[in-house]
Amino acid sequence: MAELYLGNVEESVSDEEIGEFLVRYGFPQYSSIQRLHGTGSRPAAVVVFDDVTTDGLRILQNRIHNLFWKNHTIVAQLLPERDES
Repeated sequence: MAELYLGNVEESVSDEEIGEFLVRYGFPQYSSIQRLHGTGSRPAAVVVFDDVTTDGLRILQNRIHNLFWKNHTIVAQLLPERDES
C-alpha cells in the first residue's frame, strides 16, 4: 500500500475528478481518498493505492508535483509507509 499526499486540492473537487486527473498522468486507479481540511487555506487529500508500492508511485509523483490544476499549484508528496502491525 502506498499513500500520496496532494496539497492545494479544493474541497469542491470531487474524488472522481482527482481519480481522472491521476489516471491522465499515468497513475493506477486509487483505492480510497481521505480529505484533510486543515485550517481551510490549504485543503489536501491523501490518495491510497492498495496495489502499488511507494517506489512505484515515486516515479509518477514527479509528473504532477507543482503542476497547475484547478486554479492551484498541486503539491504531491509520498507519505512514509506505516507499520500496520
